[in-house]
Amino acid sequence: MTDLQWAHDAARAIAAAALGRDPGPMTAAQSSSHYVYVSPDVVVKVIDAAGHSRLNREIVLVPHLPAGLTAPLLGSGLFRLGTREVRYACYARVPGTAPGMGLPGVDAATARLLAEQAVQRLGRLHRWIPAGHAGQTLREPLDHGGFVSQAALLAEVENLAAVDRDGIVPRPLLDGLTAIAERAPLRARATVPVHADCHWGNWLACDRSVTALLDFEWARFGEPVDDWFFLARFSGPHLAAVLDVIARATATSPQTLRAQCEVREASYLASDLRIALDRPGAPAPMAVARLHGLEELIVGRHWR
Repeated sequence: MTDLQWAHDAARAIAAAALGRDPGPMTAAQSSSHYVYVSPDVVVKVIDAAGHSRLNREIVLVPHLPAGLTAPLLGSGLFRLGTREVRYACYARVPGTAPGMGLPGVDAATARLLAEQAVQRLGRLHRWIPAGHAGQTLREPLDHGGFVSQAALLAEVENLAAVDRDGIVPRPLLDGLTAIAERAPLRARATVPVHADCHWGNWLACDRSVTALLDFEWARFGEPVDDWFFLARFSGPHLAAVLDVIARATATSPQTLRAQCEVREASYLASDLRIALDRPGAPAPMAVARLHGLEELIVGRHWR
């Protein structure tokens, strides 16, 4: 059995149990943290039971989310295939495909239309009042890498400088991060449910209509701007238009919104770069990509 065959076989067995019949052909979908297999009717996410536990977070939350926000959960739990135990979630397949990071090939009018619908759906999430186990799950500590406080961001920049023993991050970029941290609010609020990873690779759209928001593994309590950042930053050439949609929908000045997004991006980049430089097993492309992102943030000043 090849390394991927076990995941494919497990996904087929899980889909068959959920549907009560043969699921038909199942093809692998791209994912950086799971094995994901798709049939005409279902999507199955599989990970070794000993792997990270974020899928458990999603499994707890999805049944309680506002209706129509995400794909329906058909089954979840642990599954044993031979001597291997996996954790899984099986979802009904929702029509549509992901617009993709940077909205490639999307024209300006469609980008604005998708953004308006995405903002409406995120507004429903932010107004949701979770109770019971869902609320407890959202409050559980999560090392999400996002903005928590000015002090924490300043400390993260100092930690990044300390682990950068080879001087990979140029001093002006570290100084730029520090300047952003010094302009940041003293602390972030944790008042509403946020998705916290709602880039355009995690949305589905069909015929210029948003159909679902996927992957709630990073969901937590936070501020609405924790989601607005992802929506705008990964809109490619449509960043300004998406920011305008968000500003109008939320009655937030564009300048305030840009400043808040800048702080979020600085937090994520500092955290990811520190991890990439401090952990021998971290993939080198991650460090290269985050360093490029830091240059865009500090030198390119795309939020200003």
